[in-house]
Amino acid sequence: MQLQAVLPPEARSRAEPAAEPRLTGDLAVWLVIAAELLTFGLLFVSYAFARLREPELFATLQATLDLDRGAFNTVLLISGSAAVAHAVAALDAGRTAGARRWLAAALACGALFSVLKLDELAAKVAAGADLSANTFWMFYLVLSGFHLLHVVAAMVFLAVVWWLAGRGAYGPGRTHVPETAAAFWHMVDLLWIVLFPLLYVLR
Repeated sequence: MQLQAVLPPEARSRAEPAAEPRLTGDLAVWLVIAAELLTFGLLFVSYAFARLREPELFATLQATLDLDRGAFNTVLLISGSAAVAHAVAALDAGRTAGARRWLAAALACGALFSVLKLDELAAKVAAGADLSANTFWMFYLVLSGFHLLHVVAAMVFLAVVWWLAGRGAYGPGRTHVPETAAAFWHMVDLLWIVLFPLLYVLR
């Protein structure tokens, strides 16, 4: 300890052991995330093969989707991810009130996404889209509905963190649960970033 005190700063930094990298959040949730990514990955690959078999059908029905709404939904989820990241940083810095505002902003993004997506799904179903109509509508409904369920689950997770943060559950060095919620939200965001071009953009 005395030797480190007399060392110059650059030598002292070399003498001190480097902090080991760690996986933020709960390991069990990361395993769930890995399983969800694998499930969606298989669905994405299946969609791609189906599209190769019926390119005209997929192109025709893709053209009926609202590209602007899909892009706006993308902005909402990315904004939500940024808000969640700011919330975790604020909790780690002891700024609970600011963290709760960021969490509320993320929840608002998720809620607006859910409303827009439900409205889109309802309109398509009313127009005759269902799981047995054709291959495209089957994949569209399965992928969109499955992803929407994950958005709702992530919102529930964030709402619990928001509520507990108001009761002083988190602070500097005590952000394990918020980091876990953030990891799940970022997974939902990542899935949509793949899903949006796959369903709406690629022709």
